[in-house]
Amino acid sequence: MQNSILLYRIYDVAEEIKLDLVEKVLSSNKPTSRLKLSRIRPKSIHIPNPPVTVELGEEKISLSGQLYQARYTAKIYDLGVISITMRIILPHYCNYKNVINLAGVINTESCIENTFINKREEIREALKSALIKSENLGFEEDYVIYYFRNWQKEWDPLPLLLAEQEEFSPQVRKETLKNSFSYSKDDLAIITWSSAIVYDTEGSQDIPDLLEFAATQLLELRYYDHVLSGEMSRMYDAIDAAETVTQFRRLGQYRRIMNRLTEIIIDINEITERIQDSLKVTEDIFYAKIYGSALSIFHTRTWLESIKQKSSVIMQSYSMLSGRLINQQSMLLELAIVLLFLLDIILSLFSLLR
Repeated sequence: MQNSILLYRIYDVAEEIKLDLVEKVLSSNKPTSRLKLSRIRPKSIHIPNPPVTVELGEEKISLSGQLYQARYTAKIYDLGVISITMRIILPHYCNYKNVINLAGVINTESCIENTFINKREEIREALKSALIKSENLGFEEDYVIYYFRNWQKEWDPLPLLLAEQEEFSPQVRKETLKNSFSYSKDDLAIITWSSAIVYDTEGSQDIPDLLEFAATQLLELRYYDHVLSGEMSRMYDAIDAAETVTQFRRLGQYRRIMNRLTEIIIDINEITERIQDSLKVTEDIFYAKIYGSALSIFHTRTWLESIKQKSSVIMQSYSMLSGRLINQQSMLLELAIVLLFLLDIILSLFSLLR
C-alpha cells in the first residue's frame, strides 16, 4: 500500500446482515474476503463473525483541479452496518504540503459525498435479500486516515489531523498528540476523534482496520441509544393513555406495555453484548492499546452508559407498572369478594322471605 488518504463512510442500514448470504451474492462478480489482521496471531484477537470485505473497483476523482486514482472497498458487518472506504492514492510526486492542502478540501467536495451515497445504494440493492429489517434513519459516521509508507520527523502532523493551517498553541498540540503510538522506529499512529495518521513502512492495514471497527461500534451504540429514546417516549405516551381509560381496560394496557418493555430490554441487552463482543484483542498489547484508546477517544463508554441509564429507566417503569397491576388486581379481587359476600347475603334473605 502506497501513501494514501482513506476516507470512511459507515452506515447503519439494517438490524442485521446475513454474512454467509452476502458472500454468496457478491462473490460471483466481485472479489470478497473475510477480515483478518496480518500481523497478529490468530489467538490474539477474537472476531466471532468477521465482516465481509468486497472490492468495488477504481475510478478517477477530481480534487482541487487535480485527478487522483481512487480505490473503493466495502466491509459488510453482521451488526447491520456497511462501511465504505475511498482510498485516494497519492502520486509519488505529491509532497507533504500537497497532502496538507488536500486535507483542507476533502470535506468540502460534494462529489465525494455523492460517490459514497451511490456506492451505498448500489450495495444495498445487491444485498437486499441479506438485510434483515432494512431501514435508513440517517445514522452514519465518517473518518479519515492519512496513511504513509514513509514519514519524515520534521513533518508537523497537526495540519493534517485538524485540517487547518494555523499557528497552534502548545495546549492544542499536546491535546492532539496525546494518543500517539509506536511499536518500532518504522511505525507511528496518532489518533484523534475525527482523523488519524498511520505510518507503516511495511504497508500493513491492521491499524486502519482496528480504527474502522471501533468507529462501527460507535455508530451502533449511537443508533441503539436513539432507539431507546424513541421507545421511552412511546412508553410514556402509552402510560398516559392508559390512565384515561377504565380500570378494567387499564389492566390490559398495562400488560401490553409491560410485554413491550420486556422485549425491548431483552433485545437491547443482546445487541449491546454483540457490539461489545464483535472484536476483542486479547494478547497483543500494542494493538489492544490502540483499539482501547480508539474506543475511549470515540466515547463509546459514554454511549454505553447512556444506554444502560435508559434501560434502567425502562426497568423502573416496568416495576412501577407491575406494582400498579398488582394493586389493581388486588382491588378487583377485593371488590369481587365483597360482591360475592353481598350476593350471599341477598340469597340468604331471599331464602328466608320464601
